[in-house]
Amino acid sequence: MKKTVVITGASKGIGAATTILFARKGYNVVINYNESFESASLLSRSLSSRGCNVVCLKANVANRLETDLLVKETLHRFGSVDIFVNNAGISYQGLITDTDDFELNRIFDINLKGTFNCCRSVVPTMVSQKSGKIINISSIWGQVGASCEVAYSAAKAGVIGLTKALAKELAPSGITVNAVAPGLIETSMNSNITIEDLNNFVSDIPLERMGTVDEVASAIYFLASDEANYITGQVIGVNGGYVI
Repeated sequence: MKKTVVITGASKGIGAATTILFARKGYNVVINYNESFESASLLSRSLSSRGCNVVCLKANVANRLETDLLVKETLHRFGSVDIFVNNAGISYQGLITDTDDFELNRIFDINLKGTFNCCRSVVPTMVSQKSGKIINISSIWGQVGASCEVAYSAAKAGVIGLTKALAKELAPSGITVNAVAPGLIETSMNSNITIEDLNNFVSDIPLERMGTVDEVASAIYFLASDEANYITGQVIGVNGGYVI
């Protein structure tokens, strides 16, 4: 029986690369999106044309009712939720004094509350199955913090705390919970960084280059595999040695 993976924020960047990898490996894949319908549909059609079993489902992860429906619809279509990848996220750059309540709430609602909501929605199903893997996407800034990204760093640090606590809570039910903390990755999220700043950043990375979305997807796929069955509560850095 095919395993089923739900990937939030799956229409672009790391989410899309992860979707493609799992689909090509034969999984049933739920492509979750909120606003990026066109990108999600294009990805779904492309994979379906290659014989992959994928479906697009809309849900705003900041809304508990919608994450509940996301899990319910996945179960209706595929019968199980074996892997849940909490990838949906947004960035914000600015001094703490320039961060208003709207931006603060937006960052926490998607990056931290969204992860919490999805975990809360899928856990009952995984507990009843006595199996499952939850993989949360954090960031190097959740590990060490970034100037002018205080809200984002705080939210991603919260994801790490959530991961470690939930791993302990769910271990007796045979469920693993881990996090991936990407470093500087070639995605549209970094499009607002100047070339000069990018070059300065890359010069501080021991491997002397940016990472790729495929490299992050590979780390996620490993944590979802049977080879990672004895790994839980861990944070896997994909950062070229920038944070060790």
